[in-house]
Amino acid sequence: MSLMWPWLLLTMPLPWLLGRWRRRADVEGPAPFWPYGTQVGAIQLDARATRVRMPWLHTLAWAAVCLAAARPVTWSEARQPPVSGRELMLAVDVSGSMAADDMEIAGRRVDRLGAVKAVVGDFLARRAGDRVGLILFGQQAYLLTPLTFDHSSVAYQLNTSTVGIAGRETAIGDAIGLAVKRMRDSAASQRVLILLTDGVNTAGALTPEQATQLASDLGLRIHTIGIGSNEPSRQGMFGLLLPSPPAEIDEAGLQRIAQQTGGRYFRARDATELAAIYAELDRLEAVETEGEVHRLRVEWFWAPLLLALLGLAIRRHRSERPA
Repeated sequence: MSLMWPWLLLTMPLPWLLGRWRRRADVEGPAPFWPYGTQVGAIQLDARATRVRMPWLHTLAWAAVCLAAARPVTWSEARQPPVSGRELMLAVDVSGSMAADDMEIAGRRVDRLGAVKAVVGDFLARRAGDRVGLILFGQQAYLLTPLTFDHSSVAYQLNTSTVGIAGRETAIGDAIGLAVKRMRDSAASQRVLILLTDGVNTAGALTPEQATQLASDLGLRIHTIGIGSNEPSRQGMFGLLLPSPPAEIDEAGLQRIAQQTGGRYFRARDATELAAIYAELDRLEAVETEGEVHRLRVEWFWAPLLLALLGLAIRRHRSERPA
């Protein structure tokens, strides 16, 4: 425990000093004239008699008030969260093809977007120190969560998203362009975009080549992930597995995007590979430094203040009790 304003403890002897000064003034000269002097004198005599009976209550109450004014506090255990100065944007494809259920998690078939939701949550939990944002793109690209340290909000926004929310087509170039726009004025030492898609660019105002050049000029590093099984299938009626077209991924284009910006390209054919990719990204984009020390402060001024009020209540009760 420590005191925020310890110098206020110097006020503790103030009543004693004022009492000495008053007694000296009474001895050295006549008291000044006060209106209603008789009534005031009676009150002073009654208070003096009370102080004689219980002087320690006044002392205790005044000392407790001074202690409360000095603000006693306790501090929690020091915490030093890691800080990297990095800004990391996630761009997730939510076009119609992400509904293909060719992924498997714990023996249960899920669609591609469901696999992304299951894996990204663990990835975000390890990104302490990074500001993370979320872009969803289909036919259009939308910034769903601006760059923030609140990773739980990013995970929530991703988990509540649905296939087709941004249109059925795929605008890869617009997704990269939106990330460049949102991170252009950043003062972060490192800017990273993780782009996940299962298709080819079929919509948007920017081509992937144009957007990649803008990202390269900005110094935005892009890691690209192509998701989708080579032998996909979807669950039809009565639990029967009906064949569906395989994932059409522009792997060559995604490789060019990553290579031109200093990133890497990954291929995820199932949820296990996707989890391994995010673990590798976690290693590549590791948090490097420790941040400032933070300690939670707990105020305890109320404890001595409560003690002072209790002492005054006892004094009032004793003074009002008939002799």
